[in-house]
Amino acid sequence: MKIHRVQTTPFSDQKPGTSGLRKKVKVFRQPHYLENFVQAVFDVRPSLKGGVLVLGGDGRYFNREAIQIILRMAVANGVARVIVGQGGILSTPAASCLIRKYTTQGGLILSASHNPGGPDEDFGIKFNTPNGGPAPEKVTGEIHERACEITHYRIADIPDIDLDTPGRTTVGPMVVSVVDSVNDYAELMQSRFDFDRMKALFQDGRFSMRFDAMHAVTGPYARRILEDMLGAPAGTVMNGQPLEDFGKGHPDPNLVHAKDLVDALYTDDGPDFGAASDGDGDRNMILGRQFFVTPSDSLAVLAANAHHVPGYAKGIRGIARSMPTSQAADRVAEKMGIECFETPTGWKYFGNLLDAGRATLCGEESFGTSSDHVREKDGLWAVLFWLNLLAVRGESVADIVRDHWRQFGRNFYTRHDYEGVDVAQAEAAMNQVREQLDSLKGRRFGNFTVALADDFAYTDPVDGLVAEGQGLRVLFNDGARLVFRLSGTGTAGATLRLYVERYEADPERHDQDTQEALAPLIDIAEEIAGIRTHTGRDAPTVIT
Repeated sequence: MKIHRVQTTPFSDQKPGTSGLRKKVKVFRQPHYLENFVQAVFDVRPSLKGGVLVLGGDGRYFNREAIQIILRMAVANGVARVIVGQGGILSTPAASCLIRKYTTQGGLILSASHNPGGPDEDFGIKFNTPNGGPAPEKVTGEIHERACEITHYRIADIPDIDLDTPGRTTVGPMVVSVVDSVNDYAELMQSRFDFDRMKALFQDGRFSMRFDAMHAVTGPYARRILEDMLGAPAGTVMNGQPLEDFGKGHPDPNLVHAKDLVDALYTDDGPDFGAASDGDGDRNMILGRQFFVTPSDSLAVLAANAHHVPGYAKGIRGIARSMPTSQAADRVAEKMGIECFETPTGWKYFGNLLDAGRATLCGEESFGTSSDHVREKDGLWAVLFWLNLLAVRGESVADIVRDHWRQFGRNFYTRHDYEGVDVAQAEAAMNQVREQLDSLKGRRFGNFTVALADDFAYTDPVDGLVAEGQGLRVLFNDGARLVFRLSGTGTAGATLRLYVERYEADPERHDQDTQEALAPLIDIAEEIAGIRTHTGRDAPTVIT
């Protein structure tokens, strides 16, 4: 086995974002581009030498090629063992599961999450630390710093590894273990949920479900667990075959991109329960018959009903949510007498809280929910939690949510996404808000008076690290909120996001249309930010 020391020069655009390094496939396929970043990871994580690395991805275009490159680099950099998902497939939560279960030194996950796949679309890579979670900013900063000064990388001259047959292959001093992608994850789910109760739900014959895997990574997991283990009828999982281009679809589980699922649920005789997951399996959308559950409400409902589920029957220690996520979970935490944390967007900010035992359930409004069983968002986990809850309570999705509103009140909530906006236009809208922050307090907009306007900053209660510039907030005296953010998960242009929230205690008003209930605040947001003026857009690309 020959090891090459390849001379290289740094690339200027390898700073990891919220969820790793994401670029177009054509960028990653440039000579040395992927290799530079991977070598930077090996250089700043010396424990990988002689250690164990988990490796896999969501199956998008370039996934298998990238895995072979990383394997050649791993043996050249002294990694003792690499655990690879069969076919190169590992959902992000399953990768976190393997990292934790086998006490590895970390993992490389190949995904651009919910972004499109294909030769002209997106690819991504991120490093997860030994706790199974995304690398914190300190580590990603070290990786970026090293990538900016790299002069060479190490790579071995070895043939491609068979990724499709489970088993062990010895490559020089390194062992490559190709493992069934689903087994360990399914075992973990069995430890948290009542599989017998959920199986009985399907056997009853009166309950029906549809799960849209969106031709992404969750297909094999959903088929194994829902259809094979729980006995859901064949065909319950739709679009279950992972494809390199996601069937030319956009693997983002929302009301726009999962339209076939939504259409199926919004009929009088549609399934009782519907769900979808995204490209890498870490996001989820929950639907009842003719009823959409917002991710914020989902987190709050799961927290309030955690005692119904075996893995959480002894109680939860705390809840954490990202700042733009609605405050519905806060009301649950207050009633339960547990802590509730408001963090910046990005799952990495939950890691310390989970590791310290301060939080059990976590969630983001961007369709991400999970718990302390892994250190990533987990789409299928959320679906199983809801299934377990439906089996125990024997009520519909809509009835469970409406009952929750009666107990806690309803937080009307919406997110408006302006996708693919010119970066300068998006920044102009953000700057217009930023320039008003000092003068907005006390200002009246119709029936709303501004109580606080700021650029959100977060001090981690575990390690004291501070994250600044995490989103512009306008808070009103009655608890209503506007939040403005630029998303860090896209690869082309900018995604400008507006979040709008208002609390309603009166049950007689809970069935208002969300956009109508929030219309006055949406108009105020336009007055403050001038999004339509700056972007030239008449309407958002996606409304959630």
